[in-house]
Amino acid sequence: MVPRRVAPIRDAIAGPGLFIVAALASALGVAGTYGFFVRTTTGQYIDESALDEAIGVYGKAGKAALGYLDALPTLAVVLGGAGLLYAAIVKRRWFAAAVALSSAVAANIITQALKAYVFTRPFRGIETLMENSLPSGHTTLAASAAAAVFLVASPAKRPFVAFAGSTFAIAAGGATLVNQWHRPADVVAAFLVVAACTAPAGWLIMRVGRRWNAWSGFGSEWAASRLWLSLPLLAGLAATGLAVSMLTRIAPSTGIASTTHYFWTGLSLIVISGYLLCVAGMWLFGVAARRA
Repeated sequence: MVPRRVAPIRDAIAGPGLFIVAALASALGVAGTYGFFVRTTTGQYIDESALDEAIGVYGKAGKAALGYLDALPTLAVVLGGAGLLYAAIVKRRWFAAAVALSSAVAANIITQALKAYVFTRPFRGIETLMENSLPSGHTTLAASAAAAVFLVASPAKRPFVAFAGSTFAIAAGGATLVNQWHRPADVVAAFLVVAACTAPAGWLIMRVGRRWNAWSGFGSEWAASRLWLSLPLLAGLAATGLAVSMLTRIAPSTGIASTTHYFWTGLSLIVISGYLLCVAGMWLFGVAARRA
């Protein structure tokens, strides 16, 4: 009998190179976000202005956002836990669930360590609370829960899970801004911390679970529809247009003072960064997965 040929590892999953680059780029993004928005006068002014102007949209939106934030820890634990338990018990992806959980825990620990022991907020002439709030803990909790479910999902389900999870995390980050809990940069840094932890965990999960990390590409089923790739791209472009419009209106040459322009710019930055990482994650994991 002729022995059956075993597919080489390179056919099962891409090498770790792209995942390492993604993790390093995310870590550098955290440092860059801190360096500009916390360590420079211009960055502090933009960030703090967005926070101050949030009072202008507070009202029913603020009450709804506050209710969402109050429920967020429970929502994150329930949704993330349910996804991991389903993967572990029903799909028998015990290793993947353990790695995904470890990644989420690591992201939250790193966020709290950076906020409390590493990053400081120097005075740069901007009237602000001097206590450092970067990265956002609430946003990290929401994003890490979504990322954990994304990691244990099959490749054909990941596009939908990525979009739904990113929307959940963006809503959490936006709610912290509306309620004046966090500045936009705090939210962006939280997204990047989660991305930095998710990338290496993702490669390990796909490397060990290469049998179930196979798909036929975008369009193979409803959850793999290109719609889930198009929606975050369109939302990101719309947010970019809004940010440019807001900043153009308050350019020094116009003589117009900002009322809520910086707020909408900051909210746009949250949407842009959240959905940009969403699309990047879809692409990275889609390229790495084995073709069925």
